[in-house]
Amino acid sequence: MTRRVRIALTLLSLAAVGAGSLTTAGLAAADTTPMPLATGGVWGLDYEGGVLTTVETAPNGEQFVTDREVSADGSTVGELSRRGFAGTFATGAHAQRVACDAGSCVPLRAAGNGDVGYFLVNEDGNERAQIWLSPNSYHGSAEPSVTGGRFVDVTGRYYVYEAASTGKQYVDSVQTMRSQDVRLTRTASAASVWGARLYTPGSGAGAVTAYDLEQKKTVETLATGAPCTVKELQVVGRWVYWNCGATGAAGVYDRTAKKKISVPSGAALVGDGYLVRHDRSAGKLLLTDFHTGTAAAPREIADLPAGRTADQRRQTWAVDKFGGDIAYLDAARTVHVVQSGVPSQSLVKIESEVGDEYVEARSSYWGSTWQLSKPAAWTFAVKDSAGRAVYHATGTGTEAEVIWSGQTDAGTYAYNGRYTWTLTATATEGGGTYGTSGSIGLTGARQGHHDQGGYSFGELATLNSSGGLTLHYTDGKGTFGANKLSASGWPAGSVAVPFGDMGSDRCAEMLVRVPSGELRRYAGKCGASSYAPSSSHTSLGTGWNAYNVLTAPGDLTGDGRVDLLARKASTGDVYLFANTGTGKLKAGVKIRSAWTGYTKVVGAGDLTGDGVGDVLARDKAGTLWRYDGTGTGLLKERVKVFADWGASYNAVVGVGDITGDGRNDLVSRDTAGNLYRNTGNGKGSFAGRVKIASGWSGYKGLF
Repeated sequence: MTRRVRIALTLLSLAAVGAGSLTTAGLAAADTTPMPLATGGVWGLDYEGGVLTTVETAPNGEQFVTDREVSADGSTVGELSRRGFAGTFATGAHAQRVACDAGSCVPLRAAGNGDVGYFLVNEDGNERAQIWLSPNSYHGSAEPSVTGGRFVDVTGRYYVYEAASTGKQYVDSVQTMRSQDVRLTRTASAASVWGARLYTPGSGAGAVTAYDLEQKKTVETLATGAPCTVKELQVVGRWVYWNCGATGAAGVYDRTAKKKISVPSGAALVGDGYLVRHDRSAGKLLLTDFHTGTAAAPREIADLPAGRTADQRRQTWAVDKFGGDIAYLDAARTVHVVQSGVPSQSLVKIESEVGDEYVEARSSYWGSTWQLSKPAAWTFAVKDSAGRAVYHATGTGTEAEVIWSGQTDAGTYAYNGRYTWTLTATATEGGGTYGTSGSIGLTGARQGHHDQGGYSFGELATLNSSGGLTLHYTDGKGTFGANKLSASGWPAGSVAVPFGDMGSDRCAEMLVRVPSGELRRYAGKCGASSYAPSSSHTSLGTGWNAYNVLTAPGDLTGDGRVDLLARKASTGDVYLFANTGTGKLKAGVKIRSAWTGYTKVVGAGDLTGDGVGDVLARDKAGTLWRYDGTGTGLLKERVKVFADWGASYNAVVGVGDITGDGRNDLVSRDTAGNLYRNTGNGKGSFAGRVKIASGWSGYKGLF
């Protein structure tokens, strides 16, 4: 697998990963090359976010833009990953080039997350800006055709470029997750982008303003002390570098300390707390450290001959502004990385694009991205409402980009419901940590017990004397309100069994035994409506009147599918009818004998938190017992839950979670028509009963 600085997955690629957690690791010994890096020539170079970007010749003789991840100490580089073709296409189109010591170089602008910006010159001579995101994809098809294009700045998703042909500057973001209206077209001037903030000259000498592209307003005005209208800007976190032209005054404004720092003039690239210049007369790269608030005397960090090109920034040398170091190309065409020796700012989030609070797993995914100020090792984790780990992903780099399709680390879909997520990141060079969290409501995934609505809450089904089958919905507060769906026409004696998905559409289905003894499978509605006798259904056979209990305990076999339990009236024997997942039930297998002493047998879903369905049974003495599922189609020996329980109850239903805590609950009706809830504790038992309704005696059946 090619090592990347971020994770960028589609649902298709996520499915291809299969079971197991998702990891984008740092550099491993097996796929690294020691530095310095010998090349056959470099025709363009940039270095951002720990990623070395170059234009090099491939073994086939063609030139390509390439990325390599550099280790935190600069001692090794990872495998090569391409970012587009840098040669000439058959049509005559080619990457934009400028004169350089190597002949002609591609002006590159790395984003710090592995993305790379440059211009494509079409066969008609017009240019179009492109941001390459992977070996085979780029952003930019909607960019205007221009000439004299030049990238001014790129930081993560946000970019700025200008065109001589229009005199305009174009500002936008790469929108990998969702549409974002931040496009800005303005008169060309000095500019720098740091996250969603665009820094440009303000009104008057030395003034610089920050415009928030997402909020669409000016959020900061700085008095940098520049004696001119600023000609060039480079912003790196707290540091705002300015100059008055190639040979004019230059300085750095410290946004945190509100301090003005004078620095040497000349073509420079700014890092975190320092800048680098190429002294061509001395043949040296010089570093000026200003992180203390005062510019130290320049010090030599590398030999770099004068060459023929006046400004060799991003041709023979580059600076990693994301808390990183310096890369340069020597006369032997070898790339070196030199550590700056300047302490970087603590790790912070520059900007983020966080997904919505709800996701429907059938049609979409939850995607988010966080741009960090320097490379970090990060972990994204999802937990359910009980605090159990569901999914995690890890990676390294300046950008954490995560897509969650609703699946678990095991590759199966998680239950519908509410989940919490956390992102934690630790800087891989220097200090600092960053953390954030939130919640996601998941639908369209795996149904919870008795979940007919497609979210996570259980629904209670009732049949009245008029033949109306009603689904009673809850808002997760432990009661059933006015939200319900009904369908009529059911004959007296019909028995409904709220079930699970028997196919692959992740809609819970309804089983109904009609008085003739036929058992029908009604296609799931996912909360769209209730079930009428004429609704789409398939027969599961006849003769089911032989059973006086039909109940769904949840998954007893460990395959993730809801199964059916039935007790034979003549013997009390209990049979398991396993769900095939193809719309049918397997042949019944006897798993218990002579359960004639139980007045109630109730499928209750997972009561203990082990992911396996459980069964409750009340005996004639009023003791409520729990039989835990083994996950192999059998039941463990019984455990007492309550004594002297339920003497007045004529209906008991394992209704699923109706309180919103992720634990399955119990609903019972007494002979007076009162409805009670026993809240599940997730440990196999329940809290004391709470009355939640009255007047329910008119229902002939509760299911």
